[in-house]
Amino acid sequence: MNEHKHRSKESTNTEEQPTMRRTKKKKLKKFPIVILIIVIILAIIVGYSVHGYKSGIEYAKDQGKTLKQHKFNGAKKNDGKITIMVLGADKEQGGISRTDSIMIAQYDYIHKKMKMMSVMRDIYADIPGNGQHKINSAYSIGGPELLRQTLKKNLGIDPEYYAILDFTGFEKMIDELEPNGVPIDVEKDMSKNIGVSLKKGHHRLNGKELLGYARFRHDEEGDFGRVRRQQQVMQSLKQELASLDTLPKLPRVAGILRGYLNTNMPDSALIQTGLNFGIRGDKKVDSITLPIQNTYQDIQSPMDGSALEIDKAKNKKEVQKFLNE
Repeated sequence: MNEHKHRSKESTNTEEQPTMRRTKKKKLKKFPIVILIIVIILAIIVGYSVHGYKSGIEYAKDQGKTLKQHKFNGAKKNDGKITIMVLGADKEQGGISRTDSIMIAQYDYIHKKMKMMSVMRDIYADIPGNGQHKINSAYSIGGPELLRQTLKKNLGIDPEYYAILDFTGFEKMIDELEPNGVPIDVEKDMSKNIGVSLKKGHHRLNGKELLGYARFRHDEEGDFGRVRRQQQVMQSLKQELASLDTLPKLPRVAGILRGYLNTNMPDSALIQTGLNFGIRGDKKVDSITLPIQNTYQDIQSPMDGSALEIDKAKNKKEVQKFLNE
């Protein structure tokens, strides 16, 4: 009886072994096919991305946009972070360009953290070799390099890279990204000196309208209100970039942005930073405004009119604390 059971078990095992081998062979045959499919999908995605990126750059060129890179001596750091001076400026063609907004973006690759500092353009600053003026005058006088020197001297900020986006580029990027507009809560009616009329309420704003909203300063908040709205726009854009509907458009949008963006950043760093800013939509960007509250007073300067005289030591301390915490 036991012998019969033993033979029966051996027979079953013998029958199972070829079946298992056949199953393994099938799996092994299927495995290269799965890899091939993944490779093909990745190739299509990369090809689509490259095509979209290049078409975006060509679009910017077709609009007559040519960029000349500026001299910039920002010190490279080996601390796992990059710091970028981000400027919104009017057109640079045919004369002096002005910067309408000054932001400092820092990305920490180790802790996957993005930080943003908005610098008030009315800060009364020591501009190296040019006396005292509003801080945004440094850009008009000596371009991004003189502005970098001014930021370092007055606020202790020494960005590694610069990135300048003109108003036209901003509008084109928004309209390509969201043809139906970017959702924004407009807190009041706005129209003075922004080129558009905006009504209070929740609206989807196109590129020109969103730019006007970010530039508005004719209320009791003045430049502080404008900086707050610029930060609000940045948060809304971050949410839009992270949405699934937007993902297929990103390569072309990135190409358009690159075509209008004047920067000394290598494309690899630009793309990596952009992806971390956009796709990590669940992470809020930490932000502060300079000067810090209770560290400045309103003054009338001899040449520049109303300006902000700041406590440089206190602001430098807060800057270092914010960037290193």
